[in-house]
Amino acid sequence: MNAGRILYAWTTVFALCATPAAAQPISYRGFIDGRATVFPQDAVNDTVNVVGDGLARLEISAALAEWLRVAGGFDARANSHDQVEDSWRLDFADRGTLRPRLSVRRLAATLHRGPLTADLGKQFIRWGKADVVTPTDRFAPRDFLNVIDADFLAVRGARTVIEQGSHTFDVVWVPWFTPSRVPLLNQRWTPVPPGVTLVLEDTDFPDRSQVGVRWGHTAGPLESSLSFYDGVNHLPTVEQPDTSLALPPPTGLFIIPVDRLYQRMRMWGGDAAMPTRWFTLKGEAGFFTSPDKISDEYVLYVVQLERQTGEWLLIGGYVGEVVTEDRPSVTFAPDRGLARTIVGRASYTIDVNRSMAIEGSVRQNGDGLYVKGEYSQARGQHWRTTVSAALIRGEPDDFLGQYRLNSHFAVALRYSF
Repeated sequence: MNAGRILYAWTTVFALCATPAAAQPISYRGFIDGRATVFPQDAVNDTVNVVGDGLARLEISAALAEWLRVAGGFDARANSHDQVEDSWRLDFADRGTLRPRLSVRRLAATLHRGPLTADLGKQFIRWGKADVVTPTDRFAPRDFLNVIDADFLAVRGARTVIEQGSHTFDVVWVPWFTPSRVPLLNQRWTPVPPGVTLVLEDTDFPDRSQVGVRWGHTAGPLESSLSFYDGVNHLPTVEQPDTSLALPPPTGLFIIPVDRLYQRMRMWGGDAAMPTRWFTLKGEAGFFTSPDKISDEYVLYVVQLERQTGEWLLIGGYVGEVVTEDRPSVTFAPDRGLARTIVGRASYTIDVNRSMAIEGSVRQNGDGLYVKGEYSQARGQHWRTTVSAALIRGEPDDFLGQYRLNSHFAVALRYSF
């Protein structure tokens, strides 16, 4: 029995157990969004300068009883640059290289009784307190087809939260692995040298479960937590082919196979937040080990200051890394890619219909820079227009700098219902 059928069986059982008299009307909301993104510069492997995206999303929620709620979300997508599957199948697993045309974004049942809350099904699970980089957020794979504008992906599993006074106990079990969606090898978010074409080999996804435990505590103004994760890194390690004996083919174009491997990972972490008179101080850190002794072992940490003043929300901090065991492996890791950078975000609410924000990261040695600005304005109850622009600069061997040809601006129009 596949994961989808198991989840539907869970939902059906809970629905039959619910008291009909306590059922509440079904509520729904959604939107239709159209976006055009313009890249002024050509990339080595991608000369397409305008990309169009379409997204329709429907969210449905129903209270079947006082103690039971079921919620689901469904997406339909279109794209002008071959980033969406041609198939009209309804995707549930989110394991494809391309975005699915039709997908179940989430589908979960929430049970609440006294101090116990349990979520079963496909759901979003977020840990940590930092805003830009969250080291302990291990159940949160993302869609990195656009590396600097990545949405979260839901995972399929069970989560139980118990609240006892000032203590919170959070236990997560995810039996099915959901990887982050990495950039397409033939498009601009995968930088390659001239004359090289990368070809993705078939990927075998790990079948082991992922588990996590998080304990939270509130003592006066201080909120803190400790967490443990044992599972698989949702970001892949790239197996490096041996090209030392390779000769240029008659076409002069190297075709190199790429194999994605998903390594075991363990993490011990913690986070804390404490408000003061002038700002809120946040800190978060995770120590990551490789049980298979293949990937690096390291500490990733964030120190952040946050201040709300009037209509302004200001965030600034530093992302750091300490490598305790350096092993020769290549991993696509945007979280580590932002290590040793100063990060910041400022947002301003102009009025009920208008807002603006700017965010950015700069490498401490100046080798990489990313800045993004956004202005959004609503018209009436349903329409919203958003204009944004991103500037990326740096050295070719820097994580940010490798995307220096991907500066862009975008316009989006959304109808909400």
